[in-house]
Amino acid sequence: MQMIRAIIRPEKVDEVVDELDSKGFPAFTKIDVFGRGKQKGIQIGPVVYDELAKVMLMIAVDDEDVGTVIKIIEDSARTGSFGDGKIFVSPIDEAYTIRTGEQGL
Repeated sequence: MQMIRAIIRPEKVDEVVDELDSKGFPAFTKIDVFGRGKQKGIQIGPVVYDELAKVMLMIAVDDEDVGTVIKIIEDSARTGSFGDGKIFVSPIDEAYTIRTGEQGL
């Protein structure tokens, strides 16, 4: 199992979620976050915005689905401009369903 964390533009969330759902990946956690990338925010005139609003989607997937989910996120979140976001992938050692105590996804 792998945890995919995608930091994306807020205006792209619905598009990403709808595309994931239509491709068989309906489960996710959504968190509103703030941050900046290598560009250290953006400057509009004299005003510098160094913490930008983003959304983090967390999606637990089987190892064989990682590439598919990443491609879905990239294709549906990309605008081609700075600030499109970042995707992080890390292993999940264990997962448990609280209601049943079942182990695994």
